[in-house]
Amino acid sequence: MKFSIIQMDIVPGDPEANRIKVKELIQKEVEENNPDTIILPEMWTTAYTLPELDEYADVDGEPTIPFIKWLARQHQVNIVAGSIANKKEGGIYNSAYVIDRNGEEVYNYDKVHLVPMLKEEKFLAGGQKPAEVFELDGLKMGLIICYDLRFPELIRSLALEGAQVLIIVAEWPLARRDHWRTLQMARAIENQMYICSSNRIGSYDDVDFAGTSMIINPWGEVLAEGSVEKEESLSLELDLERVKSVRKEVPIFTSRVPHLYKKEK
Repeated sequence: MKFSIIQMDIVPGDPEANRIKVKELIQKEVEENNPDTIILPEMWTTAYTLPELDEYADVDGEPTIPFIKWLARQHQVNIVAGSIANKKEGGIYNSAYVIDRNGEEVYNYDKVHLVPMLKEEKFLAGGQKPAEVFELDGLKMGLIICYDLRFPELIRSLALEGAQVLIIVAEWPLARRDHWRTLQMARAIENQMYICSSNRIGSYDDVDFAGTSMIINPWGEVLAEGSVEKEESLSLELDLERVKSVRKEVPIFTSRVPHLYKKEK
């Protein structure tokens, strides 16, 4: 499967401007690279305008998800639609969506780990359902959002369910760029899976973002990496046989002894 990752800046508090931008970027990506799956970053409709999200957020995925479904059908491409501020019962959630090339919703996930450094809990509700494995074109994948990357137990659960690719959508800050790179490589190595991440660039509210979107193979090798400051795309065909060969070469999943691991309290 060929993946294209879109690394972009975001217009704060202007969902319509961002939808127009994404429409143009997806059309350009399809014309130039003809991917099977396109990945967008976190909170790309609004940016992290947390105090104003009540005004800017979608309501039950409207109008952004119908728009993404239309794009997927128009271009016959799967779209991991990053995440959006999404108002629904219980509050405003940071919601990620996956749409297949027929314009059908395959999966959605509400970010479960809220960022205390940003006081997200004042503005957002945390997801109440665990991340799960989903399929696109027969390929098993997992999807997490930004801060989720710091919780290896979440990602291990996806690997144990058969995920071969982990997709990360983010607005990760430049100040913690080293963590961003190192944690992704660690998750790839310890779960023997591909990592495909989309992070935004630019600045908002005195925070500079790290860009550095990445594609990492199951051996932990960086196959493609975005810049810190430039809007660009990463496009690459993944060799899924590599997942099988690495898991055979270093058989961590058959070496596990979970009955000897301490259970969480």
